[in-house]
Amino acid sequence: MKEIYFNRSFLTDFEQSSKREYLETNTLGAYSSSTLSGGNTRKYHGTFVVRQPQIDHHSYVLLNSLHETICVNHKNYELGVHQHPFTLQPKGHQHLSSFRLNKIPAFVYDLDGVKIKKELQFSPNKNQLLVRYTLHEGDVVRFILKPFSSFRKIHSLRTSNYQSIDVREVENGVAYTMEEGFDTLHIQTSKKNEFIPNGYWHSNVEYLEELNRGYDFSEDVYSVGLLSVELKKGEPLIVSISTKEEEVVQLDQVFENLLQSKKELLSIDACLEKAADQFISRTLDQGVEVCAGLHWFGRWGRDTFLSLPGLTLYREHPQPALCKEVLKTMLQDLKNGLLTNTGVGNAARYNSADASLWFFWALQEYVDLTNSAAETWNDFKKYIVHILDNYKEGTYYNIHMKNNGLLYGGQEEVALTWMDAIVDNKPVTPRAGYTVELNALWYHSIVFSLEMAIAAGDDEFVKKWQDIPASLKQAFKEMFWDNEKGYLADACKDDEKDWSFRPNQVFATSLKHSVCDQSMSISILNQVKEKLLTPRGLRTLSKEDDKYIGKYKGDQKTRDFSYHQGIVWPWLLGHFAQGFIKAIGTEALPLLEQIYHGFDDGIHDYGVGSIAEIYDGDYPFQAKGTISQAWSVSELLRIKAMIKQLKYRSN
Repeated sequence: MKEIYFNRSFLTDFEQSSKREYLETNTLGAYSSSTLSGGNTRKYHGTFVVRQPQIDHHSYVLLNSLHETICVNHKNYELGVHQHPFTLQPKGHQHLSSFRLNKIPAFVYDLDGVKIKKELQFSPNKNQLLVRYTLHEGDVVRFILKPFSSFRKIHSLRTSNYQSIDVREVENGVAYTMEEGFDTLHIQTSKKNEFIPNGYWHSNVEYLEELNRGYDFSEDVYSVGLLSVELKKGEPLIVSISTKEEEVVQLDQVFENLLQSKKELLSIDACLEKAADQFISRTLDQGVEVCAGLHWFGRWGRDTFLSLPGLTLYREHPQPALCKEVLKTMLQDLKNGLLTNTGVGNAARYNSADASLWFFWALQEYVDLTNSAAETWNDFKKYIVHILDNYKEGTYYNIHMKNNGLLYGGQEEVALTWMDAIVDNKPVTPRAGYTVELNALWYHSIVFSLEMAIAAGDDEFVKKWQDIPASLKQAFKEMFWDNEKGYLADACKDDEKDWSFRPNQVFATSLKHSVCDQSMSISILNQVKEKLLTPRGLRTLSKEDDKYIGKYKGDQKTRDFSYHQGIVWPWLLGHFAQGFIKAIGTEALPLLEQIYHGFDDGIHDYGVGSIAEIYDGDYPFQAKGTISQAWSVSELLRIKAMIKQLKYRSN
């Protein structure tokens, strides 16, 4: 992988630089993100976006942007970029000469004989962003900072209300809040500055990506005034943006020490390691959780369990204790056998049939790494028994086990699997009844639980469940398999079977306790490789299908129609790779290496340094959705670990 670097010709072309985005995070769920141009194109962009747990579990934009102006030879150069109706003004990106993501985002501005470098990173374990400005060429300049704020939830937009905003001065800076109940925003500098109060509303700031996605895209942001400071060559200026008043002495040394502690991002391995850390955060009262994707996803149950092994167990330095902590956090909201789809506590929603089953897979990965079957059974038994009993006897959404062991579930108007897009109150991919991956997961969950119970000597549990897997496996083959087609039906209900060729059947081949035999798996995977595999993931539907849609675009309704009708998802590659290893062993190595290193260039696109949520199903497989998705990153980390293990086995 080549270094993540963009030059002047790229950056000064707004059409290009506004389509690449950077992202920095901390361990508390805060982030700083914008485009490489410096202009915010999403309502989710912001210099300082933090959670407000005293309000709810969402993230809030406290500082939209920190607009910089450089005074050189009695002339002002604005480095900020703002989109207004039919115009881009100012155009600070025209002064950019380079962007580099070596350890942290670093911009270099070159203007009128002056060269200034801007770098940003979060302090660990606190809501404080540090921005360093260094004058590399030129003797001294007047440096002016103008903060723009909205103090609103990331999903909403702000309209000016012309209320008076109280601003108080703190050491080398200012502090203010725009809404009661919010944290106070503190902006301080490492050097003395002059604060010039000049509060005003900056109206009709537009976010072009929101316009493209069919959402409201215009808002008003507020500036409390200007912070003016002299910037000298050899004397870096550090700006601290925090929810608390900070010590400003030795901020430069604090910044440098933190930077030196980080690894260089010179390979896809290093980028994935850094990206993995972005999703895991410690909450004030809930524990440790996984953000499904940045910018707009929060905590999702299914996504948590699917991404957890890759984010914790398959890292350069495995973190099994962290994995267990997340599992325990998620179990706090267990209800009638179901783990949450979205939300926490009173806001939890349980419209997911597979989240609880993916919990078993994540737990199995933890047990295999730690060799702790008996211990884990004793620790998690009450949750395991609770889930299995509820699924067997029946719980919400008509989820229950039939006499032959198969799992049935769903209602016509509810989408309970990961293919959960709803348009006009109807699932785009209706899958009520028997679904292929739910039954593969159900089989795996029972067999894995029996494996742990046997290790722990729990004869009562074993006696109750030991006869189900054989019946279930036979019923599964009769229900889903077709010898002539050589693949599995996607969903079955009554006498109808949906033979749409989708990737959901891959999970029947990949799980440790597979419901398929080897010949079935090889047939399935070879067809998946032929019909669904792309350089960016698996298509969600074969191109041969009349329902296939190859481009993800348009308003939300149009996008939702395409979401699982051909659009490519990288996370599916993890189980596709695992299925091939189970089927053909070390012979799968060339394919896995091809898949993994196919992303060497992809790490430079869209959200630089990370992997997107989805990609178009048609060439050139353009990145779409969130710029950094937990299960996209996690499954590539798992593939990397699989490659390492295969090489070890083949030597």
